Amino acid sequence: MTDSQDSMTDPRQEGAFSGPHRVVEVGETRYTLLGTAHVSAESAEDVRRMIRSGEFDAVAIELCDARHHNISNPDALAQQDLFEIFRQGKAGMVAANLALGAFQQRVAEQSGIQPGAEMHAALEEARRHQLPLLLVDRDVGITLKRIYGNVPWWQRMSLLTGLLGSVMSRQQVSPEEIERLKEGDVLESTFSEFAAESEALYTPLISERDRYMVLRLAEQAPPGSYRNVLVVIGAGHMKGMVEHLEAPLPEAPQPEREALEVTPPPSKVWRALPWLITVLVLTGFAIGFSRNTELGWQLVGEWFLINGVLSGVATLAALAHPITVVATMFAAPLTSLNPTIGAGFVAAGVELWLRKPKVQDFSTLRHDVTKLRGWWRNRVSRTLLVFMFATLGSAVATWVAGFRIAGALMGGPA
Repeated sequence: MTDSQDSMTDPRQEGAFSGPHRVVEVGETRYTLLGTAHVSAESAEDVRRMIRSGEFDAVAIELCDARHHNISNPDALAQQDLFEIFRQGKAGMVAANLALGAFQQRVAEQSGIQPGAEMHAALEEARRHQLPLLLVDRDVGITLKRIYGNVPWWQRMSLLTGLLGSVMSRQQVSPEEIERLKEGDVLESTFSEFAAESEALYTPLISERDRYMVLRLAEQAPPGSYRNVLVVIGAGHMKGMVEHLEAPLPEAPQPEREALEVTPPPSKVWRALPWLITVLVLTGFAIGFSRNTELGWQLVGEWFLINGVLSGVATLAALAHPITVVATMFAAPLTSLNPTIGAGFVAAGVELWLRKPKVQDFSTLRHDVTKLRGWWRNRVSRTLLVFMFATLGSAVATWVAGFRIAGALMGGPA
């Protein structure tokens, strides 16, 4: 049996909340969904007051394991091996999380309220009252990958620039952005203007997470396991989650939940493209030498010059150590012909060896990245920039040099 009601028709809960909420009864379990504003002191007080009431025997929150770990351990990044982050290809994700964290920090400095204060309150009160804590949201990395994979390729660049631009370029957060944060978390706020017009974006960002969190509730707090579960979520997820809870819950939610965690594999074309470019460039060298030894060496020389200069300039723009710049200039022409290793990986490795981040860099990282110049001043974020700039410079150089070789072989200017 499933029943849903608003607080105004439920005398047991009337007056307990200042924010929106719904109560859904499934069998013998009541799921009390509290819609919070992520930039609101009142929402944090709602959470504290409700947990302290003693009415609930479990607390579910809109957090995943990774975000819970970051909240519980603010120094988590300092405990990671940065070289491993680059080796595993996670540099872009770490940079995106830093950018989102910078946005949160600026909101906190301007409004005096730390975004996610209601989640901190839920964690503290659940611990204090020894209540089971249920983490029901999907990992933010999976959500970002599903967003990226769900939108057409021609929209992906606008999403990336929108993400980085909205959190890096403006030091002042507009009142409109703060208002959007009251309906969803910082990820939803960043993409809200795109999501409103794109079902391909709205689905993985909002709809899928509504369903995912209900499936997690069905796994961790199935009907009958608890008497009353407080579910702390952003107000923007309230409607969708209520609809899913009012429908029959699956007896085996795990398969559907796991399906929502699958990230789309890289396109076969994109995976094959680096190898295809390598074959084409080497073939170009071979054709050049077969025609004329001087032409062959000219093509090789231009490949090394263009790759070295553009990659070196890009690394220099990240304010890398001079030795890092030189190393990148020598490595880029070779790594461009070896898809298993990138110029960014070499550049970041040399930079880490020369300028290993200090404890102070990690302790001030969250504050430093709130300002654009702070990304270059802090050794941790600067190393990320070195990696990304060197990678981008090498990619651009590969295409420029490739077209240069093709033009020379077709009789164009050498």
